[in-house]
Amino acid sequence: MWYALRGMEFEKIAGYFAKANYFWVFSGAVFGILAYWFRAIRWNLLLEPMGYKISNSNSFWTLSFGYLMNLTIPRSGELARSTALFGVEKVPVEKSFGTIILERVVDLVCMGGFLLLTLIFKYDAILAFYSEANIDLNPTKILVFIGILFFGIFCFFYFKNYFKKFSFLAKIIAFVEGIFQGVLSIFKLKQKFKFIYLSLAIWICYYLAAYLVCFALPETSNFTFADGFFVIVVGTLGMMVPASGGIGAFHAALKLGIGALFLSMGLSFEEGAEVGLAYAFISHTMQLVIMIVLGLLSIPMLAKARAKLTTNNVQ
Repeated sequence: MWYALRGMEFEKIAGYFAKANYFWVFSGAVFGILAYWFRAIRWNLLLEPMGYKISNSNSFWTLSFGYLMNLTIPRSGELARSTALFGVEKVPVEKSFGTIILERVVDLVCMGGFLLLTLIFKYDAILAFYSEANIDLNPTKILVFIGILFFGIFCFFYFKNYFKKFSFLAKIIAFVEGIFQGVLSIFKLKQKFKFIYLSLAIWICYYLAAYLVCFALPETSNFTFADGFFVIVVGTLGMMVPASGGIGAFHAALKLGIGALFLSMGLSFEEGAEVGLAYAFISHTMQLVIMIVLGLLSIPMLAKARAKLTTNNVQ
């Protein structure tokens, strides 16, 4: 956050909040919540091939609990989500965790689709963003990382039977195998088309949640659909940084992103950076409120579901 606000006058940025039209913020929040629901239903489809049929409500509340935990320790929400699901549906943690990894891969593909659209329609803005952010994409390092990853996977499968002789390692191997079962569940989907359109629905909701907030500020209210593609790509890059709930990283990304967008339009980068920070504070606060409210509601809802499961088991 310090980096995002460096060289900026917060009082000046706060002035944008007073003239914002919060109707559009609430409209964006509706689609933000819808994305939660669609993601919860899609998760059920990934668990189904492994023989687990969970309720949509339990899926929704464990998802909400996971997002709440992400506000504490970065990326802790994925594991918290799996353990919470085990508490109410008895799905093994390693298997549900594997499906969450798969979700991230699918989301990366969807995000790549938006990036492609952005490259087609807003190529100048992308160049300006990477120039201002001083990002050095080293293809050699990326290829080395991918090579090490695949080599590790090969070694695991090649030597796993040998290491199973040791009880401690056997437990670790069983856990990792469960993760792989979750990841490979996509090849056993019974409702493939439903999975595809739910994935599209999730990202359309993300897009609308980001784009509608643009109408809240006069300076961004004239943004086109293509500008919306750019905004969601930059915002997603910010949220991918391992910071609690994207705090600071999201703001820095939108500061640079909307500044670059203004620059590509022949406007001042500095003005765009101010507007970008104002947009980031409004949009991120909206997301934060959704995470906190749904996350806090999930605690009693999950406790109720656990109590119900315990009662049923006793009977």
